[in-house]
Amino acid sequence: MAEEPSLKLRTARTIKWNLIDKVSSQVLYAVTGWVLANRLSQEDFGLVGTVLIFQAFANIFVDSGFSSALLQRKNPTQLDYSSVLWFNITVATFIYAILWLAAPLIAIEFNDMRLIDLSRVMFLAFIINATAIVQTNRLMKQMTVRMIAISNFIGLIISSVVGIYLALNDFGAWAVVWQTITLASVKSLILWITSHWLPSLVFSLESIKSIFNVGVGVMGSSLLNTLSQKLCSIVIGLSTGMRALGYYTQADKWSVMGTASLSQVVTASFLPVLSQFQDDRERFNRAAAKMNRFTAYVTFPAMCMLIAMATPIFHLLFGTKWDASIALFQILLLRGIFTILTSLYNNYIVALGRSSKIIVAELVKDIASIIAIVATLPYMGLSTPDDPTQGLRIMLWGQLAASAITWLVTLKMASNLTGRGSGRFIVDLMPYMMQGTLITVVMLTLSNVITANIPLLCAQFAAAAIIYLGINAILRSTIQQEMLQYIFYRFIKNKKDVKL
Repeated sequence: MAEEPSLKLRTARTIKWNLIDKVSSQVLYAVTGWVLANRLSQEDFGLVGTVLIFQAFANIFVDSGFSSALLQRKNPTQLDYSSVLWFNITVATFIYAILWLAAPLIAIEFNDMRLIDLSRVMFLAFIINATAIVQTNRLMKQMTVRMIAISNFIGLIISSVVGIYLALNDFGAWAVVWQTITLASVKSLILWITSHWLPSLVFSLESIKSIFNVGVGVMGSSLLNTLSQKLCSIVIGLSTGMRALGYYTQADKWSVMGTASLSQVVTASFLPVLSQFQDDRERFNRAAAKMNRFTAYVTFPAMCMLIAMATPIFHLLFGTKWDASIALFQILLLRGIFTILTSLYNNYIVALGRSSKIIVAELVKDIASIIAIVATLPYMGLSTPDDPTQGLRIMLWGQLAASAITWLVTLKMASNLTGRGSGRFIVDLMPYMMQGTLITVVMLTLSNVITANIPLLCAQFAAAAIIYLGINAILRSTIQQEMLQYIFYRFIKNKKDVKL
């Protein structure tokens, strides 16, 4: 048991740097997004949203699920890392060639020839990203993610300057394209320079085969998950046009900033820890219980606060230009709660080497998602001059239901594999879910009293923080106590180091 304090500290540091990474990233994304949203049109965002559909699928094949497979493996070798890197780059180049040739067909299908050049440049990003997948993976495996956070931060600063400059000079959708390319290039370059690792000029098919089962399970799951997520964009773009897709893309972009960030923190911080306990079920379940509570502690207040603050945030940033996106944003955040929890349970399944099980849950989600789309398709075009997204809201409620079903299926699988009952998983969540509901009610009540955006946001945040921290202090929440102890310990230690 001598390694436990060290592992606990490493886990805390990993979470800290992942949170720093995501918070700083979202601040920079918010600044850039504010400029772009005010300078670009709904049609511009529709164009970018169309390209992102295909890029999302391409990224899955580029990674091939091997990043998660390497994290799951206890002791990956130099040969493993080198083989995966060369495999990823080869696949990325091959897929780019296919998509480059397919660009005119994409433009014809979506009835906008501007997509040809936009997509051919934008797709370069996943080749660049492929060169940094293993570099990132090694740092995550070692639980030394500080450099990942720094590379993201520097990349976002430089790419934000590029995107804002182009937007202010009327480059339209190209501002987003070149921002994406710049971000990928800077991040990859920094990681190569600072990681102190170089691949061997060898490729082992046996090495790829040895992680294939876990990798293909994760890839299949990611493919199905992306299909269910991007299916909405595809249907909206084909059936209602670029303007409606622009409203949806804007709502999705801002909701993903919260949802994906938390989901990525959960995966990057917890999977390396869980992989060390895969042969010790008792310690695995203790770790899983704590991870359940920590994820719930962070997720429910974050999502609930964003839902309650959506209107003043959008009005403060964009005026009334994107009002039609607000309700879509709120529904997507609700769905995001199930997405984050499902991602957490997927970690348990992957850590135990049973990633093929995830595909079953994703199949359930896709089937439910398709059924919901078919059921709501007749209403998708509903709109009025005052409510251009009425039909899209109906569609998203169906997608929320599909995500809830997926969560239940994944919960059942995780509980069966760990031997920890589903009820105990739910009990971990309940206190934080009820507190999240309470602070949402209080914050929405304040919005009926205060009308000015900045005073309202300040009052809502202060009320939510006081209520949430206060209730958990009264309940003696172990998660909150450990977080505060770690924060104050690091603060005091850093202060002493400065004095010295």
